[in-house]
Amino acid sequence: MYFTYVLLCTNSNTKVEEFYTGSSEVLSDRLEDHLAHSVKTTKKFDKIELVYYEACSNKTDAIQRENQLKTGFGRGYIKRRINNYLKSRRG
Repeated sequence: MYFTYVLLCTNSNTKVEEFYTGSSEVLSDRLEDHLAHSVKTTKKFDKIELVYYEACSNKTDAIQRENQLKTGFGRGYIKRRINNYLKSRRG
């Protein structure tokens, strides 16, 4: 299986929150890379949470889904999909 995943990354100092979307064959290993700050695009964030993932049968489908989720429509889909989680974080 291949996975498309979305992380919610937060920088506590600047109060910046961003979604990071990626794909990987071994999701747990890739998440460990992000948490260890060994991924260039997410190392500036001190809080990294896996908030969404999907499984795909092959690598090409996972990469295509990753690219879809990086569009405006895709970011909106993720926000709607995890809406209750985002609300619970705000208190």
